[in-house]
Amino acid sequence: MWLIVGLGNPGDAYAWTRHNIGFRVVGALAQRHHLAFTRKRANAQVAEGVIAGQRVALALPQTFMNLSGQAVVGLRQWYKLDPATELLVVYDDVDLPFGVLRLRERGSAGTHNGMRSIVTLLGSQVFPRLRIGIDRPPAAWDLANYVLGRFTPEQEAQLPEVIERAADALDLVLREGVVVAMNRINAPPPKPDREKKRAQDDTDSSTDDTPVAGDG
Repeated sequence: MWLIVGLGNPGDAYAWTRHNIGFRVVGALAQRHHLAFTRKRANAQVAEGVIAGQRVALALPQTFMNLSGQAVVGLRQWYKLDPATELLVVYDDVDLPFGVLRLRERGSAGTHNGMRSIVTLLGSQVFPRLRIGIDRPPAAWDLANYVLGRFTPEQEAQLPEVIERAADALDLVLREGVVVAMNRINAPPPKPDREKKRAQDDTDSSTDDTPVAGDG
């Protein structure tokens, strides 16, 4: 089975903040598969069901962000999971440009307090995670104020597409596994047609063997 945990802070005051995009993505995954958060386990709201033939528990910790590990460890014990192969954490990342997705099998917590809590209490960095870029704050901004602030209107307009792509990534993990999903999600985006044409023109010109003035 898979335990998929979206990170965020509970309560309406935080619902639309940058730090809660993990909540929004896992909520979107539940909605598209008609799963409801009707259970309360280990300080988390939980939706159970089956996606792509896989038994899943989707979880939204109800601790505050810096205590996320308490809920994750409690859920891991309840479901008797191997984090390396059955846990996936979804969260915001200030080190990625807005809307960029990165799927990894393991890694450090970086500057993210929720991930620090999870890594510390699990005693391991070896578990899959989906990071969603929210951009770095402007130079003069406090990091905590930035992640607890709302997206710009321009970003908010793009968020439905970002959340949809992130939910697609989770579906892909469940259907085809982490490695296949990593290869697709982490690949650079295809070049726009205009860039492809320019690259082709450059190639053509570099291979043109038409004599020029002064040749033999």
